Amino acid sequence: MKKHPIEILIEQGEHQQLDFKFEVSDSKKIARTLSAFANTDGGRLLIGVKDNGVIAGVRSEEEYYMIEAASHLYTKPEVKFTARKWEINGKTVLEVYIPPAEGVPYLAPDKQDEYKAYIRVKDENILANEVLVLAWEKRKQTNGTLLKLTKPVERLFHYLDNHPHISTNQFCRIGRINYYTAKNILSDLLAINSLQYVVIDKRIAYRRIA
Repeated sequence: MKKHPIEILIEQGEHQQLDFKFEVSDSKKIARTLSAFANTDGGRLLIGVKDNGVIAGVRSEEEYYMIEAASHLYTKPEVKFTARKWEINGKTVLEVYIPPAEGVPYLAPDKQDEYKAYIRVKDENILANEVLVLAWEKRKQTNGTLLKLTKPVERLFHYLDNHPHISTNQFCRIGRINYYTAKNILSDLLAINSLQYVVIDKRIAYRRIA
């Protein structure tokens, strides 16, 4: 018997581009997920599915309106999405698709109602740091980013020739520079795709692009 498309998705389990939600009760909280998907690789929300993959079904049209409110009211700029209802075993699952966005960052309110950018890492939403946000802003600049091959940059590349990744604090030490300078250099390198970010134990670090 052919499997339902939703069953095929559920079998994957939650991951960087798939999140299960039993229900949506907080538009601000779901806005952080929209931000994270948009700022990373896009993804899908399956509403009416428990964390263990059991289909519970959505209870009413309210679920869609909560997602709509999250998008319209609590993401800046507004994160676009499409939604589709699926009927499976007499229950309704709402599939919400968020495409990967251009011109990031997309912001959502944190617990203190301050608008921050999030990224999606495995099955979690992680707060983007200042370096990432600055790199995204630099990518928007039409005049491009000019990077000088300074001593700190040389030390950085030499370090990454022998280590898999580096944190901002490590770069401050090996580059013999302050945080402000390190942040600007790393964001420049991210903006021109000489580096990419990686998350290690929920902390953002940087590595060479293979």
